[in-house]
Amino acid sequence: MSSVFRGQVLKSLVVFGSQYRRLSTKQGCPRAKTILLSTLGVIGAGAGALLYALENAYVEASYADLAHAHHQPWTHDGWTQALDHASIRRGYEVYKQICKACHSCQYIAFRNLVGVTHTEEQAKAEAAEVMVRDGPDETGEYFERPGRLSDYFPSPYPNENAARYANNGSYPPDLSLIVLGRHGGEDYVFSLLTGYVPAPAGVVLREGQHYNPYFSGGAIAMGKLLEDDAIEYTDGTCATAAQMAKDVATFLRWTSEPELDDRRQMSIRLCLWFTVASALMWFFNRHKWISMKSRKLAYKPVAK
Repeated sequence: MSSVFRGQVLKSLVVFGSQYRRLSTKQGCPRAKTILLSTLGVIGAGAGALLYALENAYVEASYADLAHAHHQPWTHDGWTQALDHASIRRGYEVYKQICKACHSCQYIAFRNLVGVTHTEEQAKAEAAEVMVRDGPDETGEYFERPGRLSDYFPSPYPNENAARYANNGSYPPDLSLIVLGRHGGEDYVFSLLTGYVPAPAGVVLREGQHYNPYFSGGAIAMGKLLEDDAIEYTDGTCATAAQMAKDVATFLRWTSEPELDDRRQMSIRLCLWFTVASALMWFFNRHKWISMKSRKLAYKPVAK
């Protein structure tokens, strides 16, 4: 049960206790029953508060052994800021050439790239590079065909067991929602990709493991993949390790919320519309209805 849900339960218990006590008092409910119900409400509220405190303590303890991911000056920070689409495209290139070999991105289709990082023709060309299993056909057989815009990014492994077998028992997570699913978001992704250091004294790593203080436990199966000039950007940007980490973190921020820019635009328009509507309501209330609200009705008997 999440902390938000527990907070809502706590509020509901308090409101229920107060409302029930008020109603029971008005309807002549016995005082003993009222006291019992009030006591149960207080106990429930106390239990909810205790669970909330325990959950916060558990979360803090879970991240106590991790290095804190420092906040980076992202260009999309802020309510009125949009994602850097050039960085998203470069991040897609990093994902395609480095991350795609192990990690899937199953909730993103090639059509999502249109108008964001690629034109429609470019996105079709990207999709055509992938062979997709389709069928059955008229004869009942499955076949492979070039990808289409409607197809989703393929997984590098046919199933989870194959993924674990290829990675010494570790399962590479899907990256579609990784930014929303990790504490720190894109700051965590950037820090993890650039935070590989030699293991400190006393830390024993098994074969195939690497030390990263930003990963839970410190031991991570994924090695350091981002090295300077590991890839070549199509726009000519210098492909340093930090630049690639920044771009792929921005790309994963977009995959987690492809509608982020549209939602922010809509919120700005709604705020402007509500501002205009509020001004119009004030004007009509002040200048059109004030005469109706302030009029005085007087009875004047007809003189005989």
